[in-house]
Amino acid sequence: MTDAVAPKTLQSVLAAIELLRSHYARLRQTQAGEVADELSTVLALLDEVDFARPDLDHLRPSGHGVTRSLSGTLASRNGTVADVLAAFRPLFPALPWRYSYEPRADLPGLENSMAWAELVGPIAPFGSRNVCLGITAIGPRVRYPEHRHPAVESYYVLSGTARWTAAGVTQERVPGSFIVHPSNIVHVMETADEPLIAAYTWSGDVETLSTFADA
Repeated sequence: MTDAVAPKTLQSVLAAIELLRSHYARLRQTQAGEVADELSTVLALLDEVDFARPDLDHLRPSGHGVTRSLSGTLASRNGTVADVLAAFRPLFPALPWRYSYEPRADLPGLENSMAWAELVGPIAPFGSRNVCLGITAIGPRVRYPEHRHPAVESYYVLSGTARWTAAGVTQERVPGSFIVHPSNIVHVMETADEPLIAAYTWSGDVETLSTFADA
């Protein structure tokens, strides 16, 4: 990213994050149990992040292959999340998408079909060692296999209907769904004919990377 482009991109990223935080705040008022608890935790941790001092080296576009899946029509199919999708969508080409798993012969091409762009976290434009926030994208007809991580994770689905399995229970999740994965629970996501886009957060141990469950 050039210095001339960075200020405009940074302003748009900050606006999109603020919009997402406002959604989380509203959701917290309508939810109960582990969902409300995790939203409260994430919002409190985000309040501690210094958004005035970004590291623009971590906002450089990665040119990841998953962005090819995000260039077509991406319908939220849910008016409650359409504004968040609209805020992030123009930013997709500029985001720092990455994939942290080692390539595997039995999962050919997976590293080019899914990725996440972390905007808050240990290695992100807005640094934090206590919370992560970003966007996950999974291309169409992709299975993100069984995996786990110590962090508590949430997803807020913005586009794409997919099958989510956690602790052996499978559910279809649509845009507007909010999902919480407790620490170290084994979970799977599988898309159909459209890509999945979801905002995600991590809390707790946000520095230990995710691993495949059979590793």
